[in-house]
Amino acid sequence: MAQHMAQQHPSVVWLCPQLPPSPRAAMDLVTQATADWPSHSMAVVGSSLGGFYATWVAEQRACRAVLLNPAVFPARDLQQYIGAQTQWHAPDEAFYFEPHYVQELRDLGCGDLRQPQHYLTLVAKGDEVLDWREMQARFAATQLLLLEGGDHALSDFSSHLPRVMAHLGQSPDVFIV
Repeated sequence: MAQHMAQQHPSVVWLCPQLPPSPRAAMDLVTQATADWPSHSMAVVGSSLGGFYATWVAEQRACRAVLLNPAVFPARDLQQYIGAQTQWHAPDEAFYFEPHYVQELRDLGCGDLRQPQHYLTLVAKGDEVLDWREMQARFAATQLLLLEGGDHALSDFSSHLPRVMAHLGQSPDVFIV
């Protein structure tokens, strides 16, 4: 996504920070970094736990969102990982998942989506980490693309990029988090 944006949309403001393990601190970082961004031309993209976070941001800001195999119940799913962990995408990078992060995840939970038309949700039935049926149920009111097979990382993401960009809009002032 970063490469596509840099090549095809170089004027777009792009933010893709390494988020801290604390869910509250992660959302504080994103909130502060995007405080001056206009919601009408802002968009957020998130995968897995990032999809949960993207939902929270989109609900706070009423902006467009693309969710890729989004976590639905991260407080439930991550409570078994309290302690020393490694990054899923970078196993050589370690962090510590504190017990109170579970409550922070609960606190960030959103109820019904206020503007489900603002969302595009890609769900792979072959996701080996999250249950696709939970994702489908949670985001049924959104523009839902249910993919046969696939995996948690959406290894074929590039094939979905045209649909993602169509949802986000081709405007050069779109912001991506």
